[in-house]
Amino acid sequence: MVFSSLTFLFFYLPIVCLIYKLTPLHYRNFVLFISSLFFYGWGEPIYILLMLLSTVVDYINGFFVHQYRHNQTLAKRFVYFSIFFNLSLLSFFKYYDWIIGMLNLPFLKPLGLPLPLGISFYSFQTMTYPIDIYRQEATCQKNLFSFGAYVCMFPQLVAGPIVRYKEIDDQLKHPDNRIETFYNGICIFTIGLAKKVLIANSAGALYQELLSIPFNNLSTILVWIMHISFTLQIYFDFCGYSEMAMGLGNMLGFHFPKNFNYPYISKSIKEFWGRWHITLGQFFKDYVYIPLGGSRCGIKRTIINLFIVWFLTGLWHGADWNFVIWGLYFWFLLMIEKYIIKSYIPKIPHFIQHLTTLILIIIGFTIFDTTNLTLLKNHLLAMFGFTNIAFINPLTLFYLRNYFVLLIIWIIGCTPIPKQVVDHFPKLKNNSQPIFYILLLILCICSIASEAYQPFLYFRF
Repeated sequence: MVFSSLTFLFFYLPIVCLIYKLTPLHYRNFVLFISSLFFYGWGEPIYILLMLLSTVVDYINGFFVHQYRHNQTLAKRFVYFSIFFNLSLLSFFKYYDWIIGMLNLPFLKPLGLPLPLGISFYSFQTMTYPIDIYRQEATCQKNLFSFGAYVCMFPQLVAGPIVRYKEIDDQLKHPDNRIETFYNGICIFTIGLAKKVLIANSAGALYQELLSIPFNNLSTILVWIMHISFTLQIYFDFCGYSEMAMGLGNMLGFHFPKNFNYPYISKSIKEFWGRWHITLGQFFKDYVYIPLGGSRCGIKRTIINLFIVWFLTGLWHGADWNFVIWGLYFWFLLMIEKYIIKSYIPKIPHFIQHLTTLILIIIGFTIFDTTNLTLLKNHLLAMFGFTNIAFINPLTLFYLRNYFVLLIIWIIGCTPIPKQVVDHFPKLKNNSQPIFYILLLILCICSIASEAYQPFLYFRF
């Protein structure tokens, strides 16, 4: 079940919200836990057992870390066991076939198991629980169903944002039940739904159409349009999902951390990663980079620490070499910014900084979505005119005529401009807001009813 489906919008969501709101406060976490299991089991019932196993194991680990908090040696063993258990589980399902394929040993065969939905996210979430208890940054949850509600909570279960237990502990006990919060959640959810259904799906359709064209029929401009459309698709798709998760959280009385902050207005790669998938970046900073020593051990060690972080960031996104290359590509750019051109950046005009950053981001997402390394090489060479294809051709003019205006609208949608325009007219905003969201929701529903099923991109990771 996905958020952008009629089943979710007209059956699951209203029924769950009604039951949840009518349930006495003391039992709401149990209702949320059971309804979230139903949500997850709708698509992958067998993997409910895997998620429950992860939940129970780290609930027990957290309990014993708390129990032996005065004996650091013993408490640390439970933390290590949690890390080992979660990473082993994640590695087996996500990387086993990839590693076996590379080794090509006759006595080891790929298993072909589907990747459990959300395992990359809920493994991280459950793993941080005993770590934060050990660090005395979180309290121990005595109620298994409340902890289960945190792990399995359907708004952010499948594709984040990554919510740490310490961020939601108090909310599990005292959810925000104000009508204003519920209404705000509906508004945020509708905006996220529109980003997914009206923009991401359309940009994705353009990308797939261009991708299906034989390489020799493309042009340099058309290759750029192709990868710009994917860069737009992945933003609106993932940002849309994150906003839907935040909106659903508000509807249930929870406040999730923000995951995107207009990343495509960045003027540097460092700024971009401070605005893109914020909760993942914070996770790797707090649980990998800082424990490795961060920047406290000199330049050489800092470079190595960042290399490890970005290698793992790339690998986390998928079991293929293009993801590793993608992670190391951004590590290389960040090292250049940090140690070579840092003093020169402020002297460069903002427009040039912004344009350069956008080009580097588009190249990055070209690497990200192209698992075929030969095709990736051809596309990167074509983007800079190092192939035999034309710079522009009649097919390019056809797509420019049909999509130029739409591309401009999508690009503007990546910026704060629409919000600034609305905020400039506060009376119009207050009086017309309910009508706007109703019309937007109707438009989304019509689009969902007329389109084929299009899952969220980050469901693959």
